[in-house]
Amino acid sequence: MKIAIAGAGIIGLATAHQIVCRYPRVQVLVLEKEAGPARHQTGNNSGVLHCGLYYKPGSQKAKLAVQGIRRMVEFCERHSVPHEICGKLVVATEPEEIPRLHALLERGTANGLQGLQLLGPEQMRDYEPHAAGLAAIRVPEEGIVDFKAATQAMADEVLSHGGEVRYSSEILKLRNSGAWHISTNSGDYEADFLINCGGLHCDRLSGMAGNHDATRIVPFRGEYYKLKPSAQHLVHNLIYPVPDPKFPFLGVHFTRLIHGGIEAGPNAVLAFAREGYRHTDFRLRDMLETLTYRGFWRFLIRYPSMCWHEFHRSFSKALFCRSLQRLVPELQPDDLMVGGAGVRAQALSPSGELLQDFYFVRQANALHVLNAPSPAATASLAIGDAVVEQISEALGA
Repeated sequence: MKIAIAGAGIIGLATAHQIVCRYPRVQVLVLEKEAGPARHQTGNNSGVLHCGLYYKPGSQKAKLAVQGIRRMVEFCERHSVPHEICGKLVVATEPEEIPRLHALLERGTANGLQGLQLLGPEQMRDYEPHAAGLAAIRVPEEGIVDFKAATQAMADEVLSHGGEVRYSSEILKLRNSGAWHISTNSGDYEADFLINCGGLHCDRLSGMAGNHDATRIVPFRGEYYKLKPSAQHLVHNLIYPVPDPKFPFLGVHFTRLIHGGIEAGPNAVLAFAREGYRHTDFRLRDMLETLTYRGFWRFLIRYPSMCWHEFHRSFSKALFCRSLQRLVPELQPDDLMVGGAGVRAQALSPSGELLQDFYFVRQANALHVLNAPSPAATASLAIGDAVVEQISEALGA
């Protein structure tokens, strides 16, 4: 049995890792179009270990986040990957956010999180002296990590168990005639089973494989600022707002990075290319696919004010800073310098709904991971196990 996995981000390599460790007789081939692992979503996120506070109890997100953070911490300890369980605060800054904060506490408790604390303003400032708010939840199990290093460690272990990882191998054509015939720009390959972990391009690979799922990837760029060294004392670890249930994103927040520095953001704006990390990045094919997809226009109709606000904030440091000042009032625009950006591979339904949970689609001799939003990096090893369970019959289990 030979398994081909499309994509050497953290989901693809975690899946490969779980297969080679559990099924040593199965051959695993990972195909990646870039020259190395973790070049897109995995390598451009803020490196937060999410433990499952936000997610609906019983959802795949909730189950896999709680399992996943513990698995990821164990993996990082075993492979000397830089990480730290530093805890975070989720802060309510307006009276109407207090009931939502309590609901988050109930969700986190239902999901099995340990050590959650509801704090008043004075207790909150014991952890984050410069944070403002009426109340907060202290989440001690959250942390930070170097996801690039974790992904490289997974790739190394796949290779040590006899698996193959082929970089600079973009999949150009897929044909299923009982076995998969895979044409790439580095050569042709064959496999008995295909696992699509293509991230920003997973829907295209799914279509290339003959699957007709109606969801599409719409790329949203998340832009970050960094705090200048003179302002980094304002944030100790992680400070998040209470999410607004009317909107599908968490809101801008503060993150201490594992290798030093403080990141602030992200916003969420439509990217004009699937790998559009800058305002000026534009790819005609990507934009045409977005603009001709009815789900995109239904999304705009559903969230017009949010879309406009996010777009406006993308071009205004002052507006971005005002959003951050809700959490840390002392912060000033001059304290911010331009940081990095990531592009989220967000699956959108034809009805205009952003898919919030992980979404797997099974096909003959194939499985497609068509939505893997945050906390996918944290939960990657648990997601790998979930994929393996779904295809255990094909693996000969």
